[in-house]
Amino acid sequence: MSFWERIEKAAKTARRRTIGALLDAIATQKQRRNEAAFSIALIALSAKMAKADGVVTDDEIDAFREFFSFPEDQADKVRMVYHLAQQDVAGFEEYLTKISKIFEDAPQVLEDVLDCLFFVAAADGVAHPRELELLDRAAEVFGLTDGSYRRLKAAHLGFGDDDPYLILGVAHDATLENVKDAYHALVREHHPDALMSRGVPPDLVKIAEGRMAAINTAYERILTEIT
Repeated sequence: MSFWERIEKAAKTARRRTIGALLDAIATQKQRRNEAAFSIALIALSAKMAKADGVVTDDEIDAFREFFSFPEDQADKVRMVYHLAQQDVAGFEEYLTKISKIFEDAPQVLEDVLDCLFFVAAADGVAHPRELELLDRAAEVFGLTDGSYRRLKAAHLGFGDDDPYLILGVAHDATLENVKDAYHALVREHHPDALMSRGVPPDLVKIAEGRMAAINTAYERILTEIT
């Protein structure tokens, strides 16, 4: 069964229940970390974020096309999951909890999901205060480290005055060797091959580019200070 066929099957299942119930079902599956699970989680959370922001239009689906390529004849499947999520009585917080459970043993995937949500929030050129509140809450529910969250924020909203040591996850008195080790570990973690191995759809691996830019900037700033 192809990726898009799995999306269609999931959407049809959701018609009989809810997206929230579908997420619960995914959480009980033995092989739950796959492209369909990741994509449904992303689409559902994006739909909830759009609704919470008070602006609900079909145009939000276009944000996905900026980084998530899908054939035009498959757009109805994506839109179906999106609108079913908007109609579900469950709120954004409840969806966060369900998705956190699905990927409870894969914190890197939760960071990937949040990265995509940042992209959607900033797709119109600005992240609204309410959207930032939801992103902050998502990071909290997902249990992401402060460094992980700062990396994503810097990638999408600019580096600003963010602490480069925090973004690399090293102490301010770290040695050059420690800094290099932390940098290379992050490079490996956010390499496209690493993303694909944890179930991120191939079309979405480009999300790592912004993260890597933030990591490289932090690394270069630290090297300037200590060398």
